[in-house]
Amino acid sequence: MSTSPFRGVGTAMITPFKVDGSIDHAILADFVDFQISNGVDFLVPLGTTGESVTMSEAEQIEVLETTLKTTAGRVPILAGCGGNNTAAIVKKGQRLKEAGATHILSVSPYYNKPTQEGIYQHYRAIKRETGLEIVLYSVQGRTASNVLPETVARLIDDGVIFGIKEASGSITQIQKICSLVGERCQVLSGDDAMTLPVMATGGVGVISVVSNVLPKAMREWMAALEAKDYAKGMELLKPLLPVFEALFVESNPIPVKGAASLLGLMEARYRLPLVPPVESTMHQLQDVLKPFR
Repeated sequence: MSTSPFRGVGTAMITPFKVDGSIDHAILADFVDFQISNGVDFLVPLGTTGESVTMSEAEQIEVLETTLKTTAGRVPILAGCGGNNTAAIVKKGQRLKEAGATHILSVSPYYNKPTQEGIYQHYRAIKRETGLEIVLYSVQGRTASNVLPETVARLIDDGVIFGIKEASGSITQIQKICSLVGERCQVLSGDDAMTLPVMATGGVGVISVVSNVLPKAMREWMAALEAKDYAKGMELLKPLLPVFEALFVESNPIPVKGAASLLGLMEARYRLPLVPPVESTMHQLQDVLKPFR
């Protein structure tokens, strides 16, 4: 069983782009430092929030290398490596491993909607062929299929995965996963707004979009949840709730990049098919960020 320290607040990192659309590695390095200096526990580059699906494989390797170099071992890194073509994900995982990755976050296959046996064999192949430590990412809203608690337990029991980022939106499902796997599996909330109930149920942290722009506030909130001080957790949650809502009024990562631009962290530049936030979203973001300025 893995003893890797992926618990607490992990940031699902946004990726800065230059005017010409290329990756801005200088801003990326500054952003990594900003995250670490404000207390996040681990970093998650190359995920959905990082617009990794619009990057070439070479660009993904470069993002990982910049993140690894800047982090310099200060916090763990969980690199995004998922898709719906098992053979292609195996090859990408092998290349990420060559670049320094040791742990990956891998979304369950989307669009082709495999059976539970297909999902199991997909992750088994990735583990067998790469040797990487795997956190499964379950998000029905993007994949159109579910990873059932029994499948999660089977993957844990067989040593294929060591954790799950759970974003099914079902607290009942999360409770069942926690009851089946207990401390053998690191259950991470995949939705900022579900973090409190996930932690109360037996989860160990969150892979957060909000911590891109409010890492210190998210870390303080997590400290209360880790201490099981849910009264304090509810109090710290009050100013965060409007932020949770605002960052998902348009498809992630459109609003969070808009928020990052308002805070001077990076320009809000995107790769198609994503486009900048509408004016009303930017006004909403300005309002919800005021308590944190």
